[in-house]
Amino acid sequence: MPHFLKKRNSGLSELMDSKDCDPKLLDNTYQQFKMINLLLCNWRGIYKTMLRPVMSGPSKTYTLLDIGFGGGDIPVSISKWAKKDGIKLKITAIETDRRSFEFAQKLPEDPNIQFLHCSSSDLLNKGLQYDFVISNHLMHHLNDTALVSLLNDARSLSTSMVLFNDIERSDLGYVMFTTIARLIFHNSYIVKDGLTSIKRSFTRKELRALIPEKWKLKTPGLYRLLLIYEH
Repeated sequence: MPHFLKKRNSGLSELMDSKDCDPKLLDNTYQQFKMINLLLCNWRGIYKTMLRPVMSGPSKTYTLLDIGFGGGDIPVSISKWAKKDGIKLKITAIETDRRSFEFAQKLPEDPNIQFLHCSSSDLLNKGLQYDFVISNHLMHHLNDTALVSLLNDARSLSTSMVLFNDIERSDLGYVMFTTIARLIFHNSYIVKDGLTSIKRSFTRKELRALIPEKWKLKTPGLYRLLLIYEH
């Protein structure tokens, strides 16, 4: 349990969420998400151990929904891994932030990925479902009520598995990120917003007390939380 960051500060706002933030710094932030996700999130390992083993039908086309795609690098990576493994996978990636959606439109076109500017509720209202639903670094942006609502949406939108990957709040993690991120990331909001994100994130104990029944919580890496629902 952290001492310096003992209490979750969900009321903080990240600089990049401001509507009048610097567009160049915002664009750099979206570009640098690829590096931060590569260093911290281990989606390659999650794909290899949790997603790929389930996609075993050689003739089936699987579907995956990414909620809150940010810079779009995670659906792009998963699509590449699946293609390399000979897996037929169609990915839908959604964002409620128009600026993020516009950034994704500039990414190299992948016929297996569809980027949409909408919410999970919009998809639910259309009666859509996907084999897998994932999300990265979204939980810490939400208050308790909004998070539970999103988890319920994700469960209803999925037919096989839900995976929500995020930071675990910790004093040492805060210090480590402060030291290392300042050496790597420049001319973006990564450092300042990353520190804010840590302050807004959950501890294992807090998240366990909040998640609905039948959800599992794992800690796949240092200061990481992975929330799982399996049908």
